[in-house]
Amino acid sequence: MDDAFRSTRALKTQAYFAGAWRSASNGATTAVICPATGKEIGTVPRLTAADVHVAIDAAAEAFVGWSARTAADRAQVLKRWHGLILQEREALARILTSEQGKPLAESRAEIDISAAYIEWFAEEGRRVYGDIIPSPAPGRQTIVTKHPVGVTCAITPWNFPASMITRKLAPALAAGCTMLVKPSERTPFIALALVELAEEAGVPPGVISVLTGSSREIIKVMTDSAVVRKLSFTGSTAVGKDLIRQCSDTVKRMSMELGGNAPVIIFDDADVDAAVNGLMALKFRNSGQTCVCANRIFVQRNIAEKLSEAFVEKVRALKVGAGDQPGVQIGPLINAGAAQDMGRIVARAQEQGAQVLVGGGEPVPDSAFYLPTVLAGVTPDMDVARDEIFGPIAPLLVFDDEATVVAQANDTPYGLASYTYTRDLARAWRVSDALEYGMVGINEVAISNEVAPFGGVKESGFGREGSRYGLDEYLDIKYRCMGGLSA
Repeated sequence: MDDAFRSTRALKTQAYFAGAWRSASNGATTAVICPATGKEIGTVPRLTAADVHVAIDAAAEAFVGWSARTAADRAQVLKRWHGLILQEREALARILTSEQGKPLAESRAEIDISAAYIEWFAEEGRRVYGDIIPSPAPGRQTIVTKHPVGVTCAITPWNFPASMITRKLAPALAAGCTMLVKPSERTPFIALALVELAEEAGVPPGVISVLTGSSREIIKVMTDSAVVRKLSFTGSTAVGKDLIRQCSDTVKRMSMELGGNAPVIIFDDADVDAAVNGLMALKFRNSGQTCVCANRIFVQRNIAEKLSEAFVEKVRALKVGAGDQPGVQIGPLINAGAAQDMGRIVARAQEQGAQVLVGGGEPVPDSAFYLPTVLAGVTPDMDVARDEIFGPIAPLLVFDDEATVVAQANDTPYGLASYTYTRDLARAWRVSDALEYGMVGINEVAISNEVAPFGGVKESGFGREGSRYGLDEYLDIKYRCMGGLSA
């Protein structure tokens, strides 16, 4: 196994459920591949349906005790977990880079935000307030209280495999729920490392489970189970729709953070340097493998040439390589298949009339690397402007007027994140109000943090993560009508 994995006591290669580190009941395993090298870096158990049922039963049993503890008590456990994650920051970042591929600087930042979610919800969990509503009839009292949903499950992606776990786990635990986590088969080690630290922090047996192996087999057991009362998923819209159907028979509560097609609208009164710097951070973070990164870059005609030249110059200077190498800014995609997809996207865009300003070309066979690419001459009807790219390809589209560009930005089934650059306050308010997205960045691209509600509209999903709204996702409302109070 790679040396990066040996550098932390948090490393585990078994699944964790029912309060123990376990192999699959049939002994089966799944290989984990390093994107930068294409080599196996370890294996994890390929759990069976019977294993998942054991985990669900343990979570149901643990819920009784965990939900009965005070919010302050649960908060202390979460704060110890937060501290241990920061203590192991460097080792966790190296695990993340080894199995996911992103540069170490990005991995360190992800560990930081992962810990921040835990700290935030540890504190926010102590502020789950109810209401007393004035009764419409005499001699009655109307009381509203909030209670933990119960056993929950989370299905997390490979692109942010640490922060997507804590963004779901922290509010669930703070609310008093227990949770079964199904990490991506491509990035299970960081999930196991995090739960090892949670166990050390004092999270009781059964409260958290990390179930490794086939997503199809494990998720089916969870969606069919009447014991599991809530499912939180981050991933593609297509898979999200399947999960919604699967959960319908048991009428589970759900949070869905699905695909995106984020527009960036840069008006001619924008600070061009700030916009270019923002594009670099937004488009090429995690090699473009984010659901909120720039998918369509609309630039007003008067500044299109100036912005394009400055953008291309910066993109050309990006250093591509393995994430653990000094100075690397662009790591590999998650696998060679993803790089091949990028080649097909660029080739199709060229067929439809787009021009490559930098990057492009055929990917190297069996390599997960693809050069950062900028396309000019893109129009809204091209495939590259209609589909989620999920890679380091930046399409530039030129527009003339506000009304037209807003209509083009909204012309998609997705509605997750959007961005605009302008120094006109009235326009900023007007455009952000008109954009049909759950999140809008105005002269800012770093919109994701622990205190803000993250989520989308339309086919980008429903529910919110982060902020106090993220805590509500794990709480049920109970209304009590108390009568007989008249003298």
